[in-house]
Amino acid sequence: MRSATRRSPLPHVTARTTLAAAVLATALVLAGCSSVDRGGGNGADRSTATAAQEVFLQPVAAPGPDPFTPSTATPASRPGTPAPTATGGTVREITGSTPGLYGGTHSVPSCDVEQQVAFFAEDRAKARAFAEAAGIPETSLAGWLRELTPVVLRTDTRVTGHGYRDGGPTAFQSVLQAGTAVLVDQYGTPRVRCACGNPLRSPAAVQGAADKGRPWDGYHPDRVVIIRPTTTVVTSLVIVNVVDNTWIERKTGTDGKQDTRPAQTPPCAPADCDLTATPAPVPSPSVPSPPRDPTAPGDPASPAPPESASPWSEPPATEPPVEPQPETEPDPETVPEPDGPSFEDLFPSDPAPQQPETFEG
Repeated sequence: MRSATRRSPLPHVTARTTLAAAVLATALVLAGCSSVDRGGGNGADRSTATAAQEVFLQPVAAPGPDPFTPSTATPASRPGTPAPTATGGTVREITGSTPGLYGGTHSVPSCDVEQQVAFFAEDRAKARAFAEAAGIPETSLAGWLRELTPVVLRTDTRVTGHGYRDGGPTAFQSVLQAGTAVLVDQYGTPRVRCACGNPLRSPAAVQGAADKGRPWDGYHPDRVVIIRPTTTVVTSLVIVNVVDNTWIERKTGTDGKQDTRPAQTPPCAPADCDLTATPAPVPSPSVPSPPRDPTAPGDPASPAPPESASPWSEPPATEPPVEPQPETEPDPETVPEPDGPSFEDLFPSDPAPQQPETFEG
């Protein structure tokens, strides 16, 4: 007599399904790790996810790890006189429009932008990876490159660099040596390293990072700077001529052929400007109010001053005049030097919409 109960094959199906699901989940996890390792996702996430506890030291002409293109730096890219920087225990931030932050040669670009455009036109895979790492549309790559300004760094600078490996971008933290040829954007920040064609972004914070590579002469970790983007678009940069150590004003988005002498030069020599010092604020003089329209209705809360009153006139003396005292020669060692105007007062940036997210590190 056959039993009335029949063993269902469902447990076998369930076991096979469970095993397949486990294998699939493992494959997805591995695929996700692989994508992060080679630089998947947007530029900001990639910079953070792949930031190892190492900072690569990149000398002026060294291509570095996984270059995107051959070098487009021109022979005019000479270090010149490094900018003086203050020492301390933390990395200092400098605004990208600060005069003397960058250098160059009068009327000569430090990078061949058209050659950089041609390299990417011949390799669409690299162009796609570059645009992804830089945070720009691939279709806008050529125009975006042509809007950058070729200069050279005058300080050792921390950045997030990107190499090209296995068909995609890889992010790493690095220090670029003073004298490195770079292309900077309209916010004054480095975006391309010309010695390798690698896109640059703002550096990621790493705790206890160790330098990787051979330090160059004069390298000190406490003298490395971070270049902070301006909040508005800048139309020109005041840079240092690395040939004769004079000032140059270079319009942003030009190759140097329109270089001129600044209408207002900074209050220091190029070799003496301390880029890390905070300029003392200069109080603005009070400005008199415009004359009141006599035909306008009066404001009882704010009566108009009499015609004889002047915002620049001195109050009447209430005490008898004091006999003048004989003048004495001041001690030159005790007379404080007047504060000079700040860089922001001398070289204000033009107002423009706030910086888009694609230009943030």
